[in-house]
Amino acid sequence: MAAKTADELSKLALNGNAAKHNSQTNGTNGVNGHLSDQGDSDDDKDDEVTANGGGADGAASGAAKKKKKKKPKKKKTKATVQSDPPRVPLKDLFPNENYPAGEEVDYKDHNAYRTTNEEKRHLDRTRNDFLQEYRLGAEVHRQVRKWARNNIKPGMGLTEIAEGIEDGTRALTGHWGLEEGDNIKGGVGFPTGLSINHIAAHYTPNAGNKWILGEQDVMKVDFGVHVNGRIVDSAFTMSFDPKYDNLLAAVKDATNTGIREAGIDVRVGDIGAAIQEAMESYEVELEGKTYPVKSIKNLNGHDIIQHSIHGGKSVPIVKSNDQTKMEEGEIFAIETFGSTGRGYVTDDLECSHYALRPDAPNVPLRVQSARNLLNVIKKNFGTLPFARRYLDRLGQEKYLLGLNNLVSSGIVEAYPPLVDIKGSYTAQFEHTILLRPTVKEVVSRGDDY
Repeated sequence: MAAKTADELSKLALNGNAAKHNSQTNGTNGVNGHLSDQGDSDDDKDDEVTANGGGADGAASGAAKKKKKKKPKKKKTKATVQSDPPRVPLKDLFPNENYPAGEEVDYKDHNAYRTTNEEKRHLDRTRNDFLQEYRLGAEVHRQVRKWARNNIKPGMGLTEIAEGIEDGTRALTGHWGLEEGDNIKGGVGFPTGLSINHIAAHYTPNAGNKWILGEQDVMKVDFGVHVNGRIVDSAFTMSFDPKYDNLLAAVKDATNTGIREAGIDVRVGDIGAAIQEAMESYEVELEGKTYPVKSIKNLNGHDIIQHSIHGGKSVPIVKSNDQTKMEEGEIFAIETFGSTGRGYVTDDLECSHYALRPDAPNVPLRVQSARNLLNVIKKNFGTLPFARRYLDRLGQEKYLLGLNNLVSSGIVEAYPPLVDIKGSYTAQFEHTILLRPTVKEVVSRGDDY
């Protein structure tokens, strides 16, 4: 930027001499934006003679030196459609910053009055900035996942897939996260989950990961976008063999059932019962054997608060006696997981997901690398989840000792991969919903799911 500005100033300062200094190459004015220092051409000499009254017509005409016409600068036109891969910031595609709404669903039964109630409508209008931030994040998610769903193929490495999704998210939000504090303003909401087969959640590649996506794999793609800490959390499952179709259909149906049942004053235990009923009405045949699709009972949906992916409330995906109610103004991630295994997950494999605890204790850290790393985490991620790859990207080195010290001190939470039994297959679908005063908005809804 600075180099370009200096170049333009140089051209302006030397503009008066432009007619005298023609390049000897292709008749241009300069090379790489700089005027040539070569001597005058024959045409220049003829011009000087004419200007000084020389030549046959010099005395009579007194003609002035010829001036070259400036070529008008070409104006850069802003893109009107998204690129492939996605790199056009959403603010360029939506210059009025009026982003598309998600699926708006009217409340029913005792909440039906909310749609037309003037007080609730006024309250909705006062939260326009909040809505636009969420809708911007949701549109980024839709455009990035469209690219992902069209381009992810067997034979690709998980690192390539994860970085493609994350670079798209950063480009479209306009926050690349390399300057201190930039990622807290917007960008990647949490590490891109690429959990395969019996791994249900929280798997993203660390540096050096060599895992290649296979044709018989079932992969959950779970990624987040945030704008000013407003996190859009949405996930889908990809498979490349139709034998898994019923597994994916079961989980998609279960998620849509949870979304349909969710609403203001609804008890989360009742939502879980409806989800389980939908999920477990499916079965899938694999290699000649029929498996019932089970809800993974120790995985849940959750509420989302600003700058924190888990706000404190859970939405079970099995029947429970939880009487907790959803409330007006809350945001929930309705996510469901189905499995051909036992329907229960445990921690396993190398950890890659971490987050600074909002209620982190103020304890003395004796390890210098831990103190340094904590400062980096606070300034670049705050309480947003991050991956080890993100620390690599910021130039952090030899940080594992410090990171483990922060985890053992209770300051940073580690989220290891969650797995069912080996040989089983798991699937996930997820949407973010806003319980607005007047309607329920499935903000991340798209044409794909």
